[in-house]
Order: sequence, then structure tokens, then C-alpha cells
Amino acid sequence: MVFVGTISLTHPATTTLLSWTSNHIIGNGLCNKLRQQRTAVSMSLGNNNNNNNNTKKKKKLEMGVGAGERLYLGLDFGTSGARFAIIDMDCTIQAEAKREYPLYWNGESYDWVRSWKETLFLLLEDIPLDLRKHIVSISLDGTSATTIIVHSDTGEPLWRPFLYNESCPDALPMVKSIAPPNHTVCSGSSTLCKLVSWWNNVGSNQKSALLMHQADWLLWLLHGKLGVSDYNNALKVGYDPEADWYPSWLVRQPYSHLLPSVVAPGTLIDCLKEEIRIKFGFQEDCVVCTGTTDSIAAFLAARATQPGKAVTSLGSTLAIKLLSNTRIEDSRFGVYSHRLDDKWLVGGASNTGGAVLRQLFTDDELDKLSEQINPSEVSLLDYYPLPKTGERFPLADPNLAPRLLPRPESDAEYLHGILESIARIEAKAYGLLKELGATEVDEVFTAGGGAKNEKWTKIRERVLGLPVSCANQTEAAYGAALLAIKGDQLNIL
Repeated sequence: MVFVGTISLTHPATTTLLSWTSNHIIGNGLCNKLRQQRTAVSMSLGNNNNNNNNTKKKKKLEMGVGAGERLYLGLDFGTSGARFAIIDMDCTIQAEAKREYPLYWNGESYDWVRSWKETLFLLLEDIPLDLRKHIVSISLDGTSATTIIVHSDTGEPLWRPFLYNESCPDALPMVKSIAPPNHTVCSGSSTLCKLVSWWNNVGSNQKSALLMHQADWLLWLLHGKLGVSDYNNALKVGYDPEADWYPSWLVRQPYSHLLPSVVAPGTLIDCLKEEIRIKFGFQEDCVVCTGTTDSIAAFLAARATQPGKAVTSLGSTLAIKLLSNTRIEDSRFGVYSHRLDDKWLVGGASNTGGAVLRQLFTDDELDKLSEQINPSEVSLLDYYPLPKTGERFPLADPNLAPRLLPRPESDAEYLHGILESIARIEAKAYGLLKELGATEVDEVFTAGGGAKNEKWTKIRERVLGLPVSCANQTEAAYGAALLAIKGDQLNIL
């Protein structure tokens, strides 16, 4: 069973989205006509401390959706499942739901394309009918570097998809020979390595082929225009978001004709396909917009809107993203930057995190032991908690072994030492980004399961020397819905 419900929130949208501009409108004459017919509307941005605004939102939800309400649909396709979030002009959630991917075998591997496609349309069915007729704009995020090679005329996959975490080391020497040193594509899991591997093994004789990312392909199912991507998804295939083009070293390659056209996330592509609109009961003028990656959508949802604001995700691993005035790229440390209008989202991911804690403690033990910790006291235990050998960031050492000894007699003291050691790794990570030239962090929002541990938050505040708080909203589907608002605003103004 899939839960669909209405949830009241008390936070405004990220204002970063409203500052984005795009010179690209891909929609056809139909959408241009709709744009002329519509009247401009303003986007209401609340304030965290505005109780009156929060009360209005609560009353609005209790009253239901009005006749002229404009709603926005964001879809998130993650690693194991997908979800949607529907928000209104005040960026209040009207409904949300999630589904796990159904698994189908195709030879010796799962048929992920079938699973994603089926889940997309199941989620559309899950949307309450009385909300579908108010949805005016749709956007979607997918996992970064998940790559599909399709027929350029039909959109049908020519090969099984390359998943986000799949590495193609056979292509790495060739990619390194053409790309600048330490470029983002110089990693076996980059989209470009996946394209080159396919090209070298099976694709060089294929004349009618096109590279699409997971988000691109799923959005194509909704709007019907092949070959459109966004500059967040296209980063790992080699697109230069600063120059806003594919670099010459990439264009010169024999497979460059497979590369999609690239526009900003949240750019109007076209109206929702008529057969889908009629089948599911969407508005006649509902539009589909370019999307982004899942991690970028989650960052947008967290409302870290100013340079120096960062989001630390404390899940199985420790991942950080910092909004910076400066672009940083260094594959030696797994550091790369996504464009956010005229700013940059600098990121990296350590192998430390919740996976280590789960190897040592149960959830119940973590809760009880955390209560015994005094977060104002400095732990003298010096660990480097890793689930197994190997680290990516801030130390790039595939041979770095976990360091979790000596273990004191007190389990609470042991947990304190581990939590503080992870906080030191986080501090070192932000310090590395500063050394590489990024804007210095001044505030950290936390997402993921670790955000719920208040003692750990206080430890991190002390170690980082910065204010640390739990992000109000971290679901990527919510961030995708904000992109849908952006596309609608650009369409009607």
C-alpha cells in the first residue's frame, strides 16, 4: 500500500530558485500560446518566524484545494524507489507518496528501465484525482550519472542502463587522455566513461543513438521531446556549466553526436503529452520542465540559499554540499561543483557515517547510549571510523584502514569517541574545500538519519565551531517540485 496524505509545513521555499534565469524555452507553439494566455502570478515566500503566514497555510490545507489553485508536482527517482511531492504556490506540501521499484529480471540483470517506467505511471495514478486537475507544472530528479543509450528516433534503450555507482575502468585511460587533469569525468563511474565504454564495445557502428540520463528519459516519457538534458545531470559527461557548452576536447570525439542538448534545470520543455494528460486528468496547459540530480534536488529542498550555507547528509556515508561563489573541481579528492545560477554547489563524500555505527550498535543502543553522552565534553579518543578499507574524501586513500581501537569499557564513551571522530572528519572536509578555494562555510544544515541525534548535533557544533541545525525539508521530490514552480514562473512571466 502506498500512503498519500496531506502534510502541513511551516517553512518557505528556497529563494535561490527565483533568481535563476534561462534564455532557453524549448516548448513548441502550443506552450508559447499558453504562455500568452496566462496571467502572471506572484510566488509567495514566507518567513520562518511569521506565525500569521504559517496559520494561513494550515487553514488553507484544512479547507482543501480551491478552484483556481495552481499545484506543482516533483518526482524523485532514487536508488531503491521513487516518490512524489505536490506543493502549492506557498510551497506547502499538499500530498506526497512513495513506491519501491518492482524488480524484473532481464537475462542476468534487472530490467531497470521497465521498473522506472512502471513506477513513474504508478505514482501518477497515486496522485489524488482532485489534485491532478490543479497541477500546472512537473519536474523530476534522478540519480547522478545513471546513463541510458537510446535510439535517437524512438527513444527505446539500445543497451541496459549504466547505474549511478557502476564503474567502467576500461574507458578511464581513454577519458584521461582527452580530458583536462583532475576533471570530474576522470572517474570510472562518470557518465563519459560509461559512454566511452559502450562506444568502444558495441556502439561505434550505431548511427542512430542518443545519450540520456535517467531523469532525461523519464521526463521524455511525459513530454515526448528526445535529446534534452539539464546542466546538473550533464556535468559528469563533460558539459561545462560555466561556459554553457560542451568543451572542444569533447566535441572532437567520434561519439559527440550522442550528446544531448543542455539547458538550465527548471526550463520549460513542452506541454504534458496529450494521451497522458487525458488518461490521468491533468490540466490542459500542464507543462513539463527539465530536472536535476537527486542530491541537488535534496539540497534545494533544504533552503541553503546563500554562499557559505552547507548541507551535511548523515546517512550511510557522510556527504557535504556547500554553496560557494567559486567553482572547485579536483578528482583527486572526489570534489566537483554543480552550477546553481551564478553560484556553485561544491561537494564531496566520505565513506564514514551511519554504516559504521550500524556495524557496532543497534538503533535502540544508539538512542540509549546517546542519552548518556555529555556533548560539551571533548572526547580524547581518536578514531577514523570506516565500514571497510578505503576513503574518498577528505582523504583520497583507497588503502586507508578503519581505525576504531582502542575500545574503552564504556559503550557510551566509545560511541562518544566515534561521533566526535566523524565530526572531525566533517570539519576537515569543509576545511579542504576552503583550501581549494571555496567560500568558507558559516552555517550547516543536516539531513539524513543522523540529523535526529541531538547529542551528535551539539558535538558537531562544538567541533565545527558553527551553527548546526536540522533541515526543515530534505526530500528530493520537494526540491523537484520547486523546480516545477520555477518552470511555471518562467513560462507565465
